[in-house]
Amino acid sequence: MTPLVFLPGMMCDARLFAPQIAALSAHRTVSCAALTAENTMAALAAEVLRNAPPRFALAGLSMGGILAMEVLRQAPERVAGLALLDTNPKAEIPEVQAKRGPQIEAVQNGRLAEVMTDIMIPNYLATPDPADPISTLCLDMALALGPTVFVRQSEALRDRPDQCDTLKSYAGPTLVLCGEHDRLCPVARHELMHGLMPQSRLAVLPGAGHLPTLEAPEETTAELTRWLEEI
Repeated sequence: MTPLVFLPGMMCDARLFAPQIAALSAHRTVSCAALTAENTMAALAAEVLRNAPPRFALAGLSMGGILAMEVLRQAPERVAGLALLDTNPKAEIPEVQAKRGPQIEAVQNGRLAEVMTDIMIPNYLATPDPADPISTLCLDMALALGPTVFVRQSEALRDRPDQCDTLKSYAGPTLVLCGEHDRLCPVARHELMHGLMPQSRLAVLPGAGHLPTLEAPEETTAELTRWLEEI
């Protein structure tokens, strides 16, 4: 069985994929990379490739999907299959870039929990709810990673390149998946990626937002299982 490497979203760890890891690891080697040591997509991708198997299936959500595209750009021959979840192939627009500086400054001044609770996490779920266990988990993951990782990941996202040409050149088995109510990476972005890769399959999960791995775990696992069967 082809090994599977997960790449988590910003300020998330393997717990983002806990239901999928539990289900899929019965049949193959499954790992989740830590996106913590570098502040550019190029350097993060090089780190992933240093630690990954020689050939592997690659699944990334949000920042993890953006990084997956850079991994693909650097070493397409090593990526046996690609799953892009709730992500965006475009470079960051200036309006979003402009918000990164104040967020970084706030986090460097000891306000990581505030930035996550007030700015980031409310955009994650289809129906924002600070008392939801997923919201609590997201805060726990962010606090565990800490402010230095927030700054590095913010810089990597801010300065990322457009990867549309990378996707156009890939012909392997591909799943493009998102929650129907994703406000950060809307369905239109996934339709764009699907259009760039004629071989891809598009799955839009009803009722889910930006984190379908946790909001709709069974449906997400089923889609990933179907994708892995093609590899």
